[in-house]
Amino acid sequence: MSLLTPHLGFFVWTLVAFLILFFLLKKFAWKPILKSLGERETKIADAIASADKIKAEMALMKSENEALIAKAREERAQMLKEARETKDRIISEAKDQAKLEANKIVQEAQIAINAQKMAALTEVKNQVGKLVIEVSEKVLRRELASKDAQETHIKSLVDEVSLLK
Repeated sequence: MSLLTPHLGFFVWTLVAFLILFFLLKKFAWKPILKSLGERETKIADAIASADKIKAEMALMKSENEALIAKAREERAQMLKEARETKDRIISEAKDQAKLEANKIVQEAQIAINAQKMAALTEVKNQVGKLVIEVSEKVLRRELASKDAQETHIKSLVDEVSLLK
């Protein structure tokens, strides 16, 4: 039971030791401890402020990145659209050019065919004319074997020619 009810002398010496220790701590240790706690508190506050600042910068960078990505997607879509339009235009121009070339070739072929046709017709007419002349010559030689028949035939031709004029 002596531990539960301490003696007055023990109580006084414990109080004196506590006060001495308290004054020593207050004079030598309290200020550096409070100073280091203050510095630590300042560092923590600075770290939190820095983290908040970095968080805000990251949010700004994220929004800028999203804007850049959206802009890049828009530019890509625009370039793809322009490429498709260019492709369609080139194909259309090539088709038109091919049609023009085909029409030109067909027209040239028709002109060549007509020219060959006319040349063939002219050749046929010339040959028919030659044949007619040869046949007429042969027929006239047989029929007009005598001089009197030739003179009468010439006179009738002259009369016909003069009548036609």
